[in-house]
Amino acid sequence: MRPPRILFAGGGTGGHIYPAIAIAQAIRSIEPMSAIAFAGTRNHLEWDVVPDAGFEIHPITISGFHRKKLLRNIGFPFKLATGLWQSYQLVQDFDADVAVGTGGYVSGPVLWAASMRGRPTVAQEQNAYAGMTNRILGYRAAQVHIAFEEAKSWFPEGRCRVSGNPVRQELATAINREEARKILQLPKDAKVLFVFGGSLGSQAINEAMFQMVDQILSDPMVYVIWQTGRLYYDRMKKKKHARLQILKYVDQMELSYAACDLVLARSGALTCSELLCTSTPSILIPSPVVAEDHQTKNARSMERIGAAVLIPEEDLLNALTIQVPAILADPKRRGQMAEKARKAARPQAATTIANDILDLIGWEESS
Repeated sequence: MRPPRILFAGGGTGGHIYPAIAIAQAIRSIEPMSAIAFAGTRNHLEWDVVPDAGFEIHPITISGFHRKKLLRNIGFPFKLATGLWQSYQLVQDFDADVAVGTGGYVSGPVLWAASMRGRPTVAQEQNAYAGMTNRILGYRAAQVHIAFEEAKSWFPEGRCRVSGNPVRQELATAINREEARKILQLPKDAKVLFVFGGSLGSQAINEAMFQMVDQILSDPMVYVIWQTGRLYYDRMKKKKHARLQILKYVDQMELSYAACDLVLARSGALTCSELLCTSTPSILIPSPVVAEDHQTKNARSMERIGAAVLIPEEDLLNALTIQVPAILADPKRRGQMAEKARKAARPQAATTIANDILDLIGWEESS
C-alpha cells in the first residue's frame, strides 16, 4: 500500500496557513512517509512560510472577488479559469488521495478540482463565522472541521466535527510560569499584562496604549509586555518605563502567554485558540474592518464560555482604564476565566484532524 498523498490549499493570511502546516506536520509525525504538497499564491505569505516549514508548494493563479469595487473584478474570470486549470493539473500530477482546504481564495479551485476528479475533500474553518469559500466547499466536503460550535450552522448537518484550531506545537506544551518570568525578567509576584495586535500591529490598540499605559503602570505591581507590530514600533518605543517592555515582534509567544496574567488583543481565530490552549484570561477587541465581522463572532464565542471579555473598539480607552485594572486586581476572576479556557481548549486539534484525514482515505498505521 502506497503512503498517503495529501494536498493542502490555504493562504492569504497566517490564520489560513499555519493551521494547514500544523495538520501537515501532525500527519508526518503519524506517517513519516506521507507525500504532502501545498497549493498557494506567489504573492502571499504562504509562498515563504510553507517552504520554511519543509513542504513543497505549487502556484495557483487566483484572487478574491471585490464586492464593493466592481471595476477591480475585470480580470477575475480569467484568473478563476486559469486557477481552475492549474488546480486540475496539480491534482492529477500530484495524484492526491485527498485535498484539504483551510480557507483563503486558493482553497476554492483546488478543492473543486479535487472533487471533479473524484478525490475526497476536507474543509477546516477557523472562525465562529464561516468564510464564503469554506461555506461553498463544505457542501461537497467529506469532512468539515470547525473550531467554534457557532460555525455548525453554516455547514450540512452531521458533517461537522468541533476539532479546534491547530496551534503551534510549543503552545500545546505547558510552560512553567516561574521559568517564563525568569527568562523575561519579570518578578514572581507581578501582575503582568500582555498586549498585542498581530504581527503588523493594531493602530487602535497601539494609540490607546500610548495614551493610557502610564495610568496602567501607576499600580506598582503591574508590568506590561507590549507588542506593537513593525508598523508602529518606532513611534511607540518612545514610551519609557522600568516596568514596560515594548517589542516590535514576539518570537516566543509561549513565554509571554505563560508569564502574563491577562491578555488584551484582537480576536482572530488563531489568537482565540492560542488563548484557550494556554488557559489565558483575555480582553478581546475585535477588528471592525475584517471580512464579515468574523472577529466579533469569535470574541462572542470566547465570552460565552467565560474565557474572555469582549470590548468594542470604540470602548477601548474605557477597557484600559476600568476593565484591565479590575481584572488584574481580581485573581479569583482570572482563575475562573483560565479554567473556562482550559476546559474549552483542544490542544490536540492538529492530531485529531490528521487522524480523521488518514481514516478518510483508508490509511491504517499497521500498513
